[in-house]
Amino acid sequence: MKKLVTMLMVTVLTAITAKAALAGDTLVDAKKKGVLVAGVKDSLPPFGYIDEKSRQIVGYDIDFVNAIAKKMGVKVELKPVTSASRMPQLQESHIDIIAATMTKNPERAKVIDFSHTYFFTGQKFITKKGSVKSLKDLEGKKIGTAKGSTSEQNVKKAIPSATVLSFDDYPQAFLALQQGKVAAVTTDEAILAGILAKAPNKANFEIPNLQISDEPYGLGMRKGDTNFVNFVNKTLLEMEKSGEAKAIFNKWFGPQTQYHLNRNFKITADK
Repeated sequence: MKKLVTMLMVTVLTAITAKAALAGDTLVDAKKKGVLVAGVKDSLPPFGYIDEKSRQIVGYDIDFVNAIAKKMGVKVELKPVTSASRMPQLQESHIDIIAATMTKNPERAKVIDFSHTYFFTGQKFITKKGSVKSLKDLEGKKIGTAKGSTSEQNVKKAIPSATVLSFDDYPQAFLALQQGKVAAVTTDEAILAGILAKAPNKANFEIPNLQISDEPYGLGMRKGDTNFVNFVNKTLLEMEKSGEAKAIFNKWFGPQTQYHLNRNFKITADK
């Protein structure tokens, strides 16, 4: 019996060691390389998009990555990802961290680790103005969203009779709405506000006050990369305490911006 217990302990320790080795230590590795590689969106203002003047990727998510990298004392390399590609890119070590409007949920948390919530929003819809007053108006209709997003699953649960069409990204879904191929586009309100703000014919569309879920965003890291996760969480809490996190929010969503939203959250230690 004692021998069996010993063998079981060795097996468990081996598994734990293997898992730790698989995850690696991004904090140490990135400092050695001098670079933190971040997976970000590049066509989703104001979270991540290519600035017309600088031709650089900028946005809310990018500012958080830059702050974390600065704290680490390294440079940042930004790699564009989609909702569907971001987790595989992380798991295959092509990127070190996901900063790409990623909602935290139990299913994803089984595969990767998340930071504390650094942005909070809710899932809504863009529709043609006056066409949708309630969810009943979308029953049996075609609704566009992005592949690999939580929005896909949420809208299927909220409106089972709807046909969900999944595109590579949200701008493509909005183009389908403009062309009359879908009756609505659904994702997080903050993303919808960014899409609508950039639309030349935005007066023809609206975001009805119909929310079907809460969407807390987290920065994604490899499962078991504990040292890095703890560092990122500590940095986020420090940014909240110093006012830097609020300043970043106001920069992209404040009253003077075209994406104006109220900051109805604070970054706190998740329970």
